[in-house]
Amino acid sequence: MEQRILNYRKYIDGLLSGEDERESGYWDALIREHLIQVSFFQHERLIHLIVTITFALLEMIAFGLAAVSFTPGIGLLAVVILILLIPYIRHYYILENEVQKMYRQYDRMVEKRDRVPTGWDNGTQRTVK
Repeated sequence: MEQRILNYRKYIDGLLSGEDERESGYWDALIREHLIQVSFFQHERLIHLIVTITFALLEMIAFGLAAVSFTPGIGLLAVVILILLIPYIRHYYILENEVQKMYRQYDRMVEKRDRVPTGWDNGTQRTVK
């Protein structure tokens, strides 16, 4: 999933980097597809958030048990959960940041479609007529 989201975002960045004047229908179709992809990645992000939180809670419980009454089994369990938790945190971090970048891509697509800056990045909003 990590490679898919990175490849997709780079693909969209490539489309957005061009200065071509494509018609509004092109951007409408691209925006619809982009919103579908964003929803897929948001779902993936939610699932990984739940898994990451679960592993973090398990790690805290295992660490607490090891602190209260240490046995080699509980110590090993705490270490194994920690080893699994680190990649989950990394993967969630990547998903979170890439989805945030995809939100900005959406804003840029709308700007290209409407040929009017949205102003979301600098804290101002355009008025819709």
